[in-house]
Amino acid sequence: MSLAPLLRAPPIIILHAFAAMGAFVLGTVQLAAPKGTLPHRTLGYIWVALLGFVALSSFWIPQFGDFSLIHLLSIFTLIMLPLAVLKARRHRVAQHRRAMTILFLGALVIAGAFTLYPGRIMHKVVFGS
Repeated sequence: MSLAPLLRAPPIIILHAFAAMGAFVLGTVQLAAPKGTLPHRTLGYIWVALLGFVALSSFWIPQFGDFSLIHLLSIFTLIMLPLAVLKARRHRVAQHRRAMTILFLGALVIAGAFTLYPGRIMHKVVFGS
């Protein structure tokens, strides 16, 4: 395992990847930690910002071409993030939990798994060339 292939990538890919990794780690903590606390809310806003950046930055990654299925996920994420926050602010906890869990699984776990496909940068990072 080596970060060298990622660090040789264009800056937008480096920022996108590190934001996604940060969002994954922080999201894991958020899912496991006590809910409704000040730290949960504070870290939640940081997580939303990270995931929003990951979704937005995907539109400037040249490997995806002009438009691809991953961009549909990015659009979905950009729509669902503020709605999920709104659910929490309105104390609709079950709807908030479901939306955030779906975003975590879809935008980070499933999309992240696709980055491990042979030929992709993260495949080279994890498995070597």
